[in-house]
Amino acid sequence: MPQLLHLDSSADPVRSISRQVTSRFSDGWHSIGTDHSVIHRDLHLNPLPHLPTSALHWAPHLRAADEHVEASAEALQIELIEELISADVVLIGAPMYNWSIPSTLKAWIDYVHVPGITVPFDGDTAPLVGKPAVVVTSRGNDYTPGTDGASADHTTAQLRQVLGVALGMDVHFVPIDLTLAARVPALAPRIPQAQASLEAAFVAVEGLALQLGGALPR
Repeated sequence: MPQLLHLDSSADPVRSISRQVTSRFSDGWHSIGTDHSVIHRDLHLNPLPHLPTSALHWAPHLRAADEHVEASAEALQIELIEELISADVVLIGAPMYNWSIPSTLKAWIDYVHVPGITVPFDGDTAPLVGKPAVVVTSRGNDYTPGTDGASADHTTAQLRQVLGVALGMDVHFVPIDLTLAARVPALAPRIPQAQASLEAAFVAVEGLALQLGGALPR
Protein backbone atom coordinates (compact mmCIF):
# COMPACT_ATOMS: atom_id res chain seq x y z
CA MET A 1 0.00 0.00 0.00
CA PRO A 2 1.73 3.23 -1.14
CA GLN A 3 2.03 5.63 1.79
CA LEU A 4 2.50 9.40 1.88
CA LEU A 5 3.88 11.18 4.94
CA HIS A 6 2.36 14.68 4.84
CA LEU A 7 3.82 17.35 7.15
CA ASP A 8 2.39 20.86 7.53
CA SER A 9 4.08 23.55 9.61
CA SER A 10 2.26 26.80 8.80
CA ALA A 11 0.98 28.67 11.85
CA ASP A 12 -2.12 29.77 9.92
CA PRO A 13 -4.53 26.83 9.44
CA VAL A 14 -7.08 29.06 7.67
CA ARG A 15 -5.25 31.25 5.13
CA SER A 16 -2.01 29.32 4.67
CA ILE A 17 -0.79 29.13 1.09
CA SER A 18 1.59 26.24 1.78
CA ARG A 19 -1.31 24.25 3.25
CA GLN A 20 -3.41 24.89 0.15
CA VAL A 21 -0.66 23.54 -2.07
CA THR A 22 0.22 20.51 0.07
CA SER A 23 -3.50 19.71 0.23
CA ARG A 24 -3.62 19.73 -3.57
CA PHE A 25 -0.76 17.20 -3.65
CA SER A 26 -2.51 15.02 -1.07
CA ASP A 27 -5.75 15.12 -3.06
CA GLY A 28 -3.85 14.07 -6.17
CA TRP A 29 -2.23 11.23 -4.24
CA HIS A 30 -5.63 9.97 -3.04
CA SER A 31 -7.05 10.20 -6.55
CA ILE A 32 -4.63 7.54 -7.81
CA GLY A 33 -6.45 4.84 -5.86
CA THR A 34 -7.98 3.91 -2.53
CA ASP A 35 -4.81 1.98 -1.67
CA HIS A 36 -2.78 5.25 -1.54
CA SER A 37 -2.78 6.12 2.16
CA VAL A 38 -1.68 9.30 3.94
CA ILE A 39 -0.23 9.95 7.38
CA HIS A 40 -0.74 13.64 8.14
CA ARG A 41 1.23 15.38 10.88
CA ASP A 42 0.26 18.95 11.62
CA LEU A 43 3.38 20.23 13.32
CA HIS A 44 1.69 23.49 14.30
CA LEU A 45 -1.55 22.18 15.78
CA ASN A 46 0.28 19.24 17.39
CA PRO A 47 3.85 20.51 17.88
CA LEU A 48 6.65 18.20 18.87
CA PRO A 49 8.56 19.03 22.04
CA HIS A 50 12.05 20.34 21.49
CA LEU A 51 14.75 17.76 22.10
CA PRO A 52 15.07 17.33 25.86
CA THR A 53 18.71 16.28 25.52
CA SER A 54 21.47 16.47 22.93
CA ALA A 55 21.92 12.72 23.35
CA LEU A 56 19.02 12.28 20.92
CA HIS A 57 21.24 13.68 18.19
CA TRP A 58 22.99 10.30 18.20
CA ALA A 59 22.06 6.67 17.75
CA PRO A 60 22.03 4.84 21.12
CA HIS A 61 25.29 3.01 20.39
CA LEU A 62 27.02 6.34 19.68
CA ARG A 63 26.01 8.08 22.91
CA ALA A 64 28.50 8.73 25.68
CA ALA A 65 28.30 6.55 28.75
CA ASP A 66 26.94 9.41 30.87
CA GLU A 67 24.24 10.45 28.36
CA HIS A 68 20.74 9.32 29.30
CA VAL A 69 17.44 9.66 27.44
CA GLU A 70 13.97 9.45 28.98
CA ALA A 71 11.99 6.49 27.69
CA SER A 72 9.17 8.72 26.39
CA ALA A 73 11.57 10.85 24.34
CA GLU A 74 13.26 7.73 22.95
CA ALA A 75 9.88 6.30 21.98
CA LEU A 76 8.84 9.51 20.22
CA GLN A 77 12.05 9.61 18.20
CA ILE A 78 11.65 5.98 17.18
CA GLU A 79 8.04 6.64 16.15
CA LEU A 80 8.99 9.62 13.99
CA ILE A 81 11.92 7.85 12.34
CA GLU A 82 9.92 4.70 11.60
CA GLU A 83 7.12 6.85 10.17
CA LEU A 84 9.60 8.60 7.88
CA ILE A 85 11.36 5.42 6.77
CA SER A 86 8.11 3.56 6.06
CA ALA A 87 6.71 6.33 3.85
CA ASP A 88 7.10 5.95 0.10
CA VAL A 89 6.94 9.72 -0.46
CA VAL A 90 7.34 12.62 1.97
CA LEU A 91 5.43 15.91 1.51
CA ILE A 92 6.52 18.95 3.54
CA GLY A 93 4.84 22.33 3.80
CA ALA A 94 7.62 24.76 4.69
CA PRO A 95 6.60 28.43 4.73
CA MET A 96 9.40 30.95 5.13
CA TYR A 97 9.33 32.54 8.59
CA ASN A 98 11.89 35.30 9.06
CA TRP A 99 13.94 33.91 6.15
CA SER A 100 14.09 30.41 7.62
CA ILE A 101 11.81 27.47 8.45
CA PRO A 102 9.20 27.34 11.24
CA SER A 103 10.58 26.13 14.57
CA THR A 104 8.00 23.33 14.56
CA LEU A 105 9.51 21.89 11.40
CA LYS A 106 13.02 22.32 12.81
CA ALA A 107 11.97 20.28 15.85
CA TRP A 108 10.87 17.42 13.56
CA ILE A 109 14.20 17.57 11.72
CA ASP A 110 16.10 17.38 15.01
CA TYR A 111 14.32 14.13 15.87
CA VAL A 112 14.82 12.38 12.51
CA HIS A 113 18.32 13.55 11.54
CA VAL A 114 20.33 11.03 13.56
CA PRO A 115 23.87 9.84 12.72
CA GLY A 116 23.99 6.08 12.99
CA ILE A 117 20.27 5.67 12.23
CA THR A 118 19.19 7.89 9.33
CA VAL A 119 22.57 9.41 8.48
CA PRO A 120 25.69 7.34 7.72
CA PHE A 121 28.30 7.66 10.44
CA ASP A 122 30.01 4.42 11.43
CA GLY A 123 28.65 2.17 8.69
CA ASP A 124 26.41 2.04 5.67
CA THR A 125 23.22 3.11 7.43
CA ALA A 126 21.31 5.16 4.87
CA PRO A 127 17.62 4.10 4.84
CA LEU A 128 16.37 7.29 3.18
CA VAL A 129 18.64 7.47 0.14
CA GLY A 130 16.58 8.06 -2.98
CA LYS A 131 13.26 8.45 -1.17
CA PRO A 132 11.23 11.19 -2.89
CA ALA A 133 10.47 14.34 -0.88
CA VAL A 134 8.29 17.19 -2.12
CA VAL A 135 8.93 20.48 -0.31
CA VAL A 136 6.40 23.28 -0.75
CA THR A 137 8.07 26.57 0.17
CA SER A 138 5.85 29.66 0.40
CA ARG A 139 7.55 33.07 0.63
CA GLY A 140 6.00 36.49 1.21
CA ASN A 141 8.28 38.34 -1.24
CA ASP A 142 10.10 37.32 -4.41
CA TYR A 143 13.04 34.99 -3.78
CA THR A 144 13.40 33.42 -7.21
CA PRO A 145 16.95 32.87 -8.49
CA GLY A 146 18.40 36.04 -10.00
CA THR A 147 16.34 38.42 -7.88
CA ASP A 148 17.67 40.67 -5.13
CA GLY A 149 15.97 38.49 -2.52
CA ALA A 150 17.41 35.18 -3.67
CA SER A 151 20.35 35.27 -1.27
CA ALA A 152 17.99 35.71 1.69
CA ASP A 153 16.16 32.42 1.05
CA HIS A 154 17.55 30.29 3.88
CA THR A 155 14.60 27.91 3.75
CA THR A 156 15.47 26.13 0.53
CA ALA A 157 19.19 25.85 1.26
CA GLN A 158 18.60 24.44 4.74
CA LEU A 159 16.14 21.80 3.61
CA ARG A 160 18.27 20.85 0.61
CA GLN A 161 21.22 20.30 2.95
CA VAL A 162 19.30 18.25 5.52
CA LEU A 163 17.01 16.25 3.27
CA GLY A 164 19.04 16.02 0.09
CA VAL A 165 22.66 16.01 1.22
CA ALA A 166 22.58 14.51 4.72
CA LEU A 167 19.65 12.10 4.39
CA GLY A 168 20.17 11.47 0.68
CA MET A 169 16.56 11.99 -0.33
CA ASP A 170 15.42 12.93 -3.84
CA VAL A 171 14.06 16.41 -3.12
CA HIS A 172 11.62 18.29 -5.36
CA PHE A 173 11.09 21.94 -4.40
CA VAL A 174 7.84 23.70 -5.27
CA PRO A 175 8.18 27.44 -4.45
CA ILE A 176 5.37 29.97 -4.20
CA ASP A 177 6.50 33.59 -4.14
CA LEU A 178 4.81 36.88 -3.24
CA THR A 179 2.25 35.33 -0.92
CA LEU A 180 1.97 38.68 0.91
CA ALA A 181 1.22 40.68 -2.23
CA ALA A 182 -2.45 41.07 -1.31
CA ARG A 183 -1.60 42.10 2.26
CA VAL A 184 1.42 44.41 1.91
CA PRO A 185 0.58 47.64 0.02
CA ALA A 186 4.07 47.95 -1.48
CA LEU A 187 3.64 44.54 -3.12
CA ALA A 188 0.12 45.15 -4.45
CA PRO A 189 1.26 45.80 -8.06
CA ARG A 190 2.65 42.26 -8.09
CA ILE A 191 -0.61 40.51 -7.24
CA PRO A 192 -0.91 39.04 -10.78
CA GLN A 193 2.61 37.61 -10.44
CA ALA A 194 1.67 36.13 -7.06
CA GLN A 195 -1.41 34.49 -8.54
CA ALA A 196 0.65 33.07 -11.39
CA SER A 197 3.18 31.67 -8.91
CA LEU A 198 0.42 29.95 -6.95
CA GLU A 199 -1.17 28.49 -10.06
CA ALA A 200 2.20 27.17 -11.20
CA ALA A 201 2.65 25.50 -7.80
CA PHE A 202 -0.75 23.81 -8.07
CA VAL A 203 0.17 22.45 -11.49
CA ALA A 204 3.57 21.29 -10.22
CA VAL A 205 2.24 19.37 -7.20
CA GLU A 206 -0.58 17.79 -9.16
CA GLY A 207 1.97 16.50 -11.64
CA LEU A 208 4.35 15.30 -8.93
CA ALA A 209 1.57 13.47 -7.07
CA LEU A 210 0.68 11.50 -10.19
CA GLN A 211 4.30 10.98 -11.19
CA LEU A 212 5.57 9.80 -7.81
CA GLY A 213 2.44 8.03 -6.64
CA GLY A 214 1.78 6.34 -9.97
CA ALA A 215 5.29 4.92 -10.17
CA LEU A 216 4.94 2.90 -6.96
CA PRO A 217 4.02 -0.80 -6.93
CA ARG A 218 0.46 -1.53 -5.83
